[in-house]
Amino acid sequence: MKVSLDELAQHIDHTFLKPEATTRNIEQLCTNADAYQFAAVCVNPVYAKLAVDLLDTSPVKVCTVIGFPLGATLPSVKAFEVQEIVKLGVEEVDMVINVGALRNQYYDVVREDIEAVVNAAKGALVKVILETSLLTISEKRQACILAKESGAQFVKTSTGFGPSGATVEDIKLMREMVGESMGVKASGGIRTFEAALRFIEAGATRLGTSSGVDIINSYRLHLENL
Repeated sequence: MKVSLDELAQHIDHTFLKPEATTRNIEQLCTNADAYQFAAVCVNPVYAKLAVDLLDTSPVKVCTVIGFPLGATLPSVKAFEVQEIVKLGVEEVDMVINVGALRNQYYDVVREDIEAVVNAAKGALVKVILETSLLTISEKRQACILAKESGAQFVKTSTGFGPSGATVEDIKLMREMVGESMGVKASGGIRTFEAALRFIEAGATRLGTSSGVDIINSYRLHLENL
């Protein structure tokens, strides 16, 4: 599969979600995202306004996380969080699914949870984080169905805080379940361009990673040496 340098960059959500993140970390994140023309930056809600201001004249979008990292907050709380974030100019939100409700087979609860975020987003892109490392294959399938039924635009593998991150097998499964009408985001443990390309080939349309700069730089050298 041939992917250009620009195409690879446009798959990347440049991410910094560590709890110890400082203003300087977010400033550098946004500077790099603009310089490399990544698809988006992904930050915690407390840094959403800063990222929006820093990228005001850039095509790079600002994404923030909702109900992160456990997903175990009430739908009304997630909806309020989204409402406040959208007011700041955020264009994309990555919400964590109610994992416990899914595993309990409380599918109406899961659907209500996602729909609350989709409705509050007012047109902002919604990516649903499944936390795939905690789910069985059948649960992953069901989560994809619920995300699609609830009007989300993406399904996403992981928070990066779970037992493990994205796998190629999960991306293939998620793509199979949602078809071509939704995006699929691989996240968690993506540190090399080789891994990035494998996920894209498997069906990922976005890659959540804190290693975006290293991935692009190493891929540039790879292409130059071909």
